[in-house]
Amino acid sequence: MSAQIIEGKKISDLIREEMITESAALKEKGVIPGLAVVLVGEDPASKVYVGSKEKACQQLGFYSEVHRLSGDTSEEELLAVIDRLNNQASINGILVQLPLPKHINEKAVIDAIRVEKDVDGFHPESVGNLVIGDDSLLPCTPAGVIELIKRSGVEISGKHAVVIGRSNIVGKPVAMLLLRENATVTICHSRTANMEEIAKQADILVVAIGKAKAIGRNFVKPGAIVIDVGINRLPDGKLAGDVDFEDCLDTAGYITPVPGGVGPMTITLLMKNTITAAKRANGIKE
Repeated sequence: MSAQIIEGKKISDLIREEMITESAALKEKGVIPGLAVVLVGEDPASKVYVGSKEKACQQLGFYSEVHRLSGDTSEEELLAVIDRLNNQASINGILVQLPLPKHINEKAVIDAIRVEKDVDGFHPESVGNLVIGDDSLLPCTPAGVIELIKRSGVEISGKHAVVIGRSNIVGKPVAMLLLRENATVTICHSRTANMEEIAKQADILVVAIGKAKAIGRNFVKPGAIVIDVGINRLPDGKLAGDVDFEDCLDTAGYITPVPGGVGPMTITLLMKNTITAAKRANGIKE
């Protein structure tokens, strides 16, 4: 029997509708969530992402600023922009679009963003709070993964979750969030022995390795929920995930497509973080 396809776009639209209502209620209290996006250079994919974030701000009624800096901008100049935004009351969230040009130290830039405005959830303090279970702004893609699972009606508590990939952006934080939801979590990576055998034990399988169609049905337990975080450009120009979608369709119980699965959730959860940051800045209970 074919898996139930988890439509990230539909779930994302539903969350945005909830946020439009929330944003309107905040506006009545004189609070307009503000997001600043900083783009350095001319990376085509980054430009597309930044455009999507601008549109999302307009849709939700947020105040938005986009700072487009040339590729030869110095680290000092970029840090000065961040410092200004850190001290700007109309801005609740700051996002510096990655990757940055090679001459700029990415860690120095992430560390410079005030933790209460860190809507990407990458600041070391945000990561520390995530690990110990304290309140923090959660990294958007991992938080989106959890929302997709929950809103598909799948119970996470007590389940065995396997995460393939150990990046700081997806693998590690999504493992922490699954732990927070009381799953038993195993992390697999490039040095894992018997990965196929381990993956096949998973009730929940999250894949984020950056290799097109690397995970086929031989990694999937029948009836498992498969969340594909990967997005890869194939030689023919089409997009594909890290999971071989067609191959896994008859084995998985639920599966996300690429595109249209995790992708739409990332920007939506970024907007959700911006609302949270605006509420906290204005002493409004969540």
